[in-house]
Amino acid sequence: MGTLIPCVIAGGAGTRLWPVSREAMPKPFMRLPDGESLLQKTFNRASALHGVESLLTVTNREVYFRTVDDYRLLNKRKIHLDFLLEPFGRNTAPAVAAAALHVQALHGDDAQLLILPADQLISDLDAFGAAVDKARTLADEGWLVTFGLIPTRAETGFGYIEKGQALNDKAYQVARFVEKPDAATATEYLNGGLHLWNAGMFCMRVDTLLRELETHAPDVLAAVRHCLTHCRSKEGSNELQMELDATTFALAPDISIDYALMERSQKVAVVPCELGWSDIGSWQAIRELAPADANGNQCNGQVVLHDVTNCYIDSKKRLVGAVGLDNLIIIDTPDALLIADAERTQEVKVIAQELKRLGHPAYLLHNTVTRPWGTYTVLEEGKRFKIKRIVVKPQASLSLQMHHHRSEHWIVVSGMARVTNGEREFMLDTNESTFIKPGHTHRLVNPGVIDLVMIEVQSGEYLGEDDIVRFTDVYGRVPDAAKA
Repeated sequence: MGTLIPCVIAGGAGTRLWPVSREAMPKPFMRLPDGESLLQKTFNRASALHGVESLLTVTNREVYFRTVDDYRLLNKRKIHLDFLLEPFGRNTAPAVAAAALHVQALHGDDAQLLILPADQLISDLDAFGAAVDKARTLADEGWLVTFGLIPTRAETGFGYIEKGQALNDKAYQVARFVEKPDAATATEYLNGGLHLWNAGMFCMRVDTLLRELETHAPDVLAAVRHCLTHCRSKEGSNELQMELDATTFALAPDISIDYALMERSQKVAVVPCELGWSDIGSWQAIRELAPADANGNQCNGQVVLHDVTNCYIDSKKRLVGAVGLDNLIIIDTPDALLIADAERTQEVKVIAQELKRLGHPAYLLHNTVTRPWGTYTVLEEGKRFKIKRIVVKPQASLSLQMHHHRSEHWIVVSGMARVTNGEREFMLDTNESTFIKPGHTHRLVNPGVIDLVMIEVQSGEYLGEDDIVRFTDVYGRVPDAAKA
């Protein structure tokens, strides 16, 4: 049996979990009540599988550094980390094809690829390991193996897998994949015993996968293979990054692996399993993770209730008072408030979609924005000014940059800063400041061992984040031509 390579697919905005999940800080990075993100939980269960020494992640270039930060806290065994960085999403078929070609090149034809979405919760890790073992045996026999979850309710929000001929006492050939059913059909599936929830997890040998892609989705495979010949790679002591070329990746069809391959191939098997699984696809699913009080309420943060029943309230920053409410979801963040009927949480995505259509920044970013070097938080802004709190991690550095339309005033709150301002380079201690004129090159570095915290006051005619000209950057955010 070949090497097992878990492949974490970390894409998708998770619009049904707005305002916590946003396009630039998607669902896998959400912290659950135990403090871990969904991405971290995926990493933990993948890296704990027997024989795993390398893990592949397909994600967006913009969240790469947040991904690395989440992994770094957990990677005690120092397993090798590979990253395929997409310039934008093209659905799961191109992502899986790229992963297969990458693994084939590094680990050979007999390597097994375990595809794991980064935004699912699995609580029974022993059952997960046993299901993977069953899937690996079938994969070695030439099957494309999917994991079918035994339904616990008549669910209309999931796709289903219909069991066909038994392959052994633990697996079946897939008869067909079924779209999300209506309530009556879902009830029939639950009672009939032939249908399983489609978890979107797969296990297969890379040679089998590539052969089936060549047969059923040759346009996807050809486009991705062409893209990989144009990608840039960067290798460290325990890490490999491959940045997919935007121009050639855009030529890949935008299609899911289910539509492109799984529904067309005759070599698909399913392993039924019970994993304590949840797709965490709505606020209703989130609330089910926490116990309720005597009145059916689940609350996070400082909350005062009077005659409130069956509500989920999450407000970590502000006190919430509630009177005479029933069956509501209330999610309070520093810049957005969601109030929803608990029976209609699937429709929250409509709010996120409308914000995106209007161009409102709340669909994309939080007030606190994560960057490779740390974070910034917008404290206040007006027509010609913006005030930020900036936190720079130890030994981290912002890019050498310039702004055309704004000046900046930096005040150090704690820590020590090394500042480049025009032709000058100097140190700033706590409660010291510097003023940067428009058109002046500047850089901020934290040379210390604790976080650097500072206040930045921007003034000018235009204060958008796109008014940045980068000259040098340690995080690869400068085009090659600009580096010369």
